[in-house]
Amino acid sequence: MSQEKVQDLLCDEQKDETGISNRVDALFTHLENIYGTQGLILKASKLDSIELMNSSDLNDKVIALNKLVKEDPTINSISEELSLAEIIKRLEQEVVDIYARRKIEEELQHKVQQQMEERYNDYLRDIKAEVLKEKNSSPENALTLKKLGQLEVMERTNLSRSALEMLRPSSLDEIIGQERALNSLISKLGTPYPQHIILYGPPGIGKTTCARLALEIVKEKENKIFKKEAPFIEVDGTTLRWDPRESTNPLLGSVHDPIYQGAKKELAEDGIPEPKLGLVSDANGGILFVDEIGEMDPYLQNKLLKVLEDKRVFFESSYYDPHDERIPQYIKKMFDNGVPADFILIGATTKSREEINPAFRSRCMEIFFEPLTIEHIKQIVDNSAKKLNISIDSNVSKLIAEYTTEGRGANKILVDAYALAYNERDNNDEKITVTSNHIYEALQNSRLSPYILNKASNNFEVGKIFGIGTSGYTGSLIEIEAISFPVKDGEGEIRFNETAGIMAKDSVFNAKSVFRKETSENLNNYDVHINITGGGNVDGPSAGTAIYMAILSSVKEYALKQDVAITGELSIQGKIKPVGGVYEKICGAKQAGIKKVLIPYQNIRDIPAGIEGIEVIPISNITEASEHIF
Repeated sequence: MSQEKVQDLLCDEQKDETGISNRVDALFTHLENIYGTQGLILKASKLDSIELMNSSDLNDKVIALNKLVKEDPTINSISEELSLAEIIKRLEQEVVDIYARRKIEEELQHKVQQQMEERYNDYLRDIKAEVLKEKNSSPENALTLKKLGQLEVMERTNLSRSALEMLRPSSLDEIIGQERALNSLISKLGTPYPQHIILYGPPGIGKTTCARLALEIVKEKENKIFKKEAPFIEVDGTTLRWDPRESTNPLLGSVHDPIYQGAKKELAEDGIPEPKLGLVSDANGGILFVDEIGEMDPYLQNKLLKVLEDKRVFFESSYYDPHDERIPQYIKKMFDNGVPADFILIGATTKSREEINPAFRSRCMEIFFEPLTIEHIKQIVDNSAKKLNISIDSNVSKLIAEYTTEGRGANKILVDAYALAYNERDNNDEKITVTSNHIYEALQNSRLSPYILNKASNNFEVGKIFGIGTSGYTGSLIEIEAISFPVKDGEGEIRFNETAGIMAKDSVFNAKSVFRKETSENLNNYDVHINITGGGNVDGPSAGTAIYMAILSSVKEYALKQDVAITGELSIQGKIKPVGGVYEKICGAKQAGIKKVLIPYQNIRDIPAGIEGIEVIPISNITEASEHIF
């Protein structure tokens, strides 16, 4: 290469270096304009780049620029992958970005200052109001203090608890007639794996009380699952309704949105929703008792089933932003993870098993409470009289037992009579005695009538027999009577209650066929009138056997025992088919004074265990009934 070319190349390099040096100096000038001379020096001092800025070496100046622009004191060299020109070009772009940000910040600061100046008077007024509020922080005035005084007077004024509340059983010894159900309840709760439970039974027999006592008993056991502080949360299913807007839900909980329902003031001002816990969360670790669970809204039942599965309640709100840093941790945790709702459900109902949601039944153990007998009611009345510290005549408890099958109902009658006796006293120290006259007056005031309308007797009657029906969980006698008159040429007719229903009418035609088969006589040779006393609807074919025996008795003039009752569907072949409600029917027959009851043989397993005072005879054919009835 010639000497002239070498000199030209050297000149070009000197020119490039001079150009880069000028660009570096220009960048320092821009930074000085951005931060100010003093600001730039302070920044360079913090980033350990003062000496590099004053160096005569171009590379040192570029390193100093890198430290200032990137605010990184650890930069001590230049990248070998890029030329100085490329490095300077990138630094120029970053300085432009810094300058743009500074300009925007200055403009925003200018606008803020302008707004502050424009609203100075508003701010001043607010500050004055805040100072006055802090100076006189008490919200009380003459009116609020007066209302506070009225509330305090109300707190000191209270009545004694109601008599019915006082008479509610409070210990295991006071549970009458439900010992088996209570033991079953305790056994199902007192295991390492307690189960959800549905309690079936008529009203007023102690389902709620037994559930409360069962939890207290289980708490005292060794290796207990329920802790001492385990709650018993009680709610009436008839009061629970599903709100489609989901604004309120006392059972499951709801979200108080800041606009519609209004969360706490400090949350509403920031637009933050607040979950409100429901009864399922209050019952966590304990028992949720839902009385009349069959009356709950079906949609709400499905929601409750989901909680039983998850053991948690989850909340949703369109106002919840999981990335909002202003949301308190407890609210964020409730929205993100839900709230524990691990409890044992005990549902009570007066409905039949078939009327309860199958999904509930599949998840719950089932316990059936027994109807109270006359002896149970008498014992309850005697115990309640002791609690009231009163005397009662010897026939009072028996009289009350004729008018109710409920423990609560018996106490209501006794308390009503007690009030009458209390107000008759001449001397306040005189011990109260409740007589049968007080009971009759209380019954008349309440318009009560005996629940046992048909009673057994020791008599024999032609064409009259007792069938047995059920209503809910209570059995009662159905009086069936028949009368017949011979007619000529087979022109006889059968007359039967229209109100008794189609199924009972079919039972009459079955009885007619069986009568012809067993006696070889045609019932068309008689005018037969069959009557269900009281005219009630007989729901089901279970009166078939009783209808047949009434017809047979009236035609053949066989006298029937009036202390025997019979139930069962009669087939046209004379077989006795199984029916429902046999347990309740036997108990109801016993209370009505029946000494012997005939039931279908296939219902033999439905006979109450340990029942006394009544003989139960299973039969499979109508011919087997004669020896027990005639």
